[in-house]
Amino acid sequence: MELNQYKDIFVFAEQREGGIQSVTLELLGKARTLADTLGEKVVAVLAGHQISSKSQELISAGADKVIVADYPELKDYITEPYAQTLTHVINNFKPSVLLIGATTIGRDLGPRLSARVKTGLTADCTKLEIAEAGHLLMTRPAFGGNLMATIVCKEHRPQMATVRPGVMKKFDTDTTRTGEVIMLKVDFDKSKFKVRLIETIKEGKGKIDITEARILISGGRGVGMEGMPKLKELATTLKAEVSASRALVDAGVVTHERQVGQTGKTVRPDLYFACGISGAIQHLAGMEESDYIVAINKDKSAPIFQISDLGIVGDVNKIIPLLNERLKK
Repeated sequence: MELNQYKDIFVFAEQREGGIQSVTLELLGKARTLADTLGEKVVAVLAGHQISSKSQELISAGADKVIVADYPELKDYITEPYAQTLTHVINNFKPSVLLIGATTIGRDLGPRLSARVKTGLTADCTKLEIAEAGHLLMTRPAFGGNLMATIVCKEHRPQMATVRPGVMKKFDTDTTRTGEVIMLKVDFDKSKFKVRLIETIKEGKGKIDITEARILISGGRGVGMEGMPKLKELATTLKAEVSASRALVDAGVVTHERQVGQTGKTVRPDLYFACGISGAIQHLAGMEESDYIVAINKDKSAPIFQISDLGIVGDVNKIIPLLNERLKK
């Protein structure tokens, strides 16, 4: 394989019902930094139906080019049509790097692509850098988050990584940016289309995804089941969302989609309340990039205090109601 024929940083632009997902904008921001280091371009790959109008949004977010695959077969995410489309892009455009969000879609699509084009895939990356030799250094937690492993794909291209939502920072949107839009022609092998989407049922929870929340109030083992109503009351006062550490998820108090941490979601809110959370490394990996962290814990030696901006030592189930009453006034 001649590696010098592969160039540019490609980003799979995930969209759902025509809406560009936040993780796509985060990946474009990181791709912009990587591409500038290498002196290469950022290329977004947008697949869907009647979505070419979204190209400018991707260009404003950092893309130099947008490859658009606009077909009825791509209206909703189904593995085979998307895998054929992205495989066609890789084989014809030969990207040096392909970044995909580590979402439910990305975690399904990434391994399919790496197997079809015979390259490696580093999953759930939290850090991406360019080595002196020009290779992509892909860092991800290993051994349950107790250490970080940096992986290099020296002999195969593209270098592929899935990146967790909320880890990378978005590029400052510039609506004056211009770029090239390429309409892609794909000849689908429909004989391999074995799955059809019959119906989409949305679970109406009326809650914001915790990765999108500006204020998060997160509970840990110290809160327990009896303390959750108090956190929810504070969340109502602050117009915040409630999340949790793994301890409360394992106890069945909170659903997994609300979990922050290595085995949950990575969040970056403006304000993060860590209530009754000791601060194990697995949890810190999911929230340490929050702008302002307030920690409440009765153990003054808890690791969470080492990264918090404001620490309160005391019983969280007594402090939260008092704090809520003060904020209401």
